[in-house]
Amino acid sequence: MAVVAYAPMASVRALRGATTVDRDEAGHVADRVEALLRAVLEGNGIGTDALISVVFSATGDLRTSFPAAAARARIPELADVPLLDVAQLDVDGALPRCIRILAHAELDAPRSAVRHLFLEGAAALRPDLATGAGS
Repeated sequence: MAVVAYAPMASVRALRGATTVDRDEAGHVADRVEALLRAVLEGNGIGTDALISVVFSATGDLRTSFPAAAARARIPELADVPLLDVAQLDVDGALPRCIRILAHAELDAPRSAVRHLFLEGAAALRPDLATGAGS
């Protein structure tokens, strides 16, 4: 049996983010999804090759398109990254027209250095993590 050398890898980190849309139109949803994903990647200094998977959630009032399909159409480098859409819980008083992401990525950074980005109206969800605030 051959011995395989072990080389330490980057850590797996969870990257969070959210945005809102002004209207439930496929093109507008795609614009905001692309902006959110690109902001999270750029904010953490990584490319799509570092992504392991991305889970998208959307509120029930968004019905014109799947955020994952929009991401894949707008960012072709996501072709081999597993993407999943899920529905957010329908909670009274929740932020409407909201799309969230939970991305898993290989990152050479401690968890405390990960930047989570909350854009547009989603900044109200986590003012401490809103655009540019870091974590």
